[in-house]
Amino acid sequence: MVASEIGVKLRHPRRITVVIAGFVMLIAGVVLYHTIKSHPTQPTISTIKPTIRTISALGRLEPDGEVVNVFAPTSTDGARVDSLKVDHGQFIRKGQIIAILDTYARRQAVLEEAQQQVVVAQNRLKQVEAGAKLGQIQAQKQVVDRLQAELVTETAAQEATLARVKAELQNAELEARRYQQLYIEGAVSASLRDTKQLQADTVSDSLNEARASLSRIILSRQKQIAEAKATLNQIAEVRPVDVEVAGSQVSQAQAGVGRAKAELDLAVVRSPQNGQVLKIHTRPGELVANKGIISLGQTQKMVAVAEVYELDISRVRVGQSATITSKNNAFADVLHGKVFEVGLEVGKKDVLNTDPAAQFDARVVEVKVHLDPKSSRQVAGLTNLSVQMEINVQS
Repeated sequence: MVASEIGVKLRHPRRITVVIAGFVMLIAGVVLYHTIKSHPTQPTISTIKPTIRTISALGRLEPDGEVVNVFAPTSTDGARVDSLKVDHGQFIRKGQIIAILDTYARRQAVLEEAQQQVVVAQNRLKQVEAGAKLGQIQAQKQVVDRLQAELVTETAAQEATLARVKAELQNAELEARRYQQLYIEGAVSASLRDTKQLQADTVSDSLNEARASLSRIILSRQKQIAEAKATLNQIAEVRPVDVEVAGSQVSQAQAGVGRAKAELDLAVVRSPQNGQVLKIHTRPGELVANKGIISLGQTQKMVAVAEVYELDISRVRVGQSATITSKNNAFADVLHGKVFEVGLEVGKKDVLNTDPAAQFDARVVEVKVHLDPKSSRQVAGLTNLSVQMEINVQS
């Protein structure tokens, strides 16, 4: 019955067409399924990265070489400014006097005293090299001549005395021998004989004393003459050791002058470089505080210092061009410059951003940009101004 029903249905052409179309669609679906299963398709994802042409960063303006705070030289006397030799905004040269401290006058007096000591030591050296005065030498020669003359006269006088005593002794001995003979003959008494012998002995003692006096005179005067001659030689002699001692005294005095000059120089504050006085921190009569006496900068050539995020610093190179604009319209034109230094240290941000969503603890690297001459002149008086910088990392 079923077969007969199918046969009846197939007798209608429209139904036959529908059945054939269904079989075709079924076969096509099976083929498509197997094709997709054997060759699965992958979704297409674009791998092209966007090109970064510029890097933006906050920064500040400063003179080339940074701002220098000039202090007084270190001293135990303290540092009080006596007079100021520069004005605000003045351009000064390296070595130019900035200020005079209140210790200058006292140290100047010490220097003058040391210089006088040098003069005294030099004159002493000349005196030693020249030897004694001619008058001293002549006076000492006269002393020698006088002693020699005294030796001659005293010796002659004592020799005369000695000769006289010798003659007296001869007479006394002759008289004693004669009385001795008379005593033997009984012509005189023993007492008279002894008296004559005593006189002879007395004269003999006088002779010995006169001889001793002559020897003493000769020895004493010869010693005095020798001493006088030695003094004369000492006066007239110029010893090398004396010259060396006097020369050492000159060197010592000159060293004192050098030390006094160094102390005096500590009372003078000089500029360490060429630049412009940006600010005066200490006025005459004030002690030098922790900010120094003045702030000095080379404003003839300004530099922009940008704080580049550490993730972007790998793209920054020396020689890349940069443009600088003011965040608060402090200058109207766009400044131009080139990167000349890329920092080697990562630190925290110093320039504050007004954006409340900004990262204040972000890690950054300082990048320095030399401004061209026109841009540098335009912002010469805007040290520490906050700026916005764009670095062309493709240049």
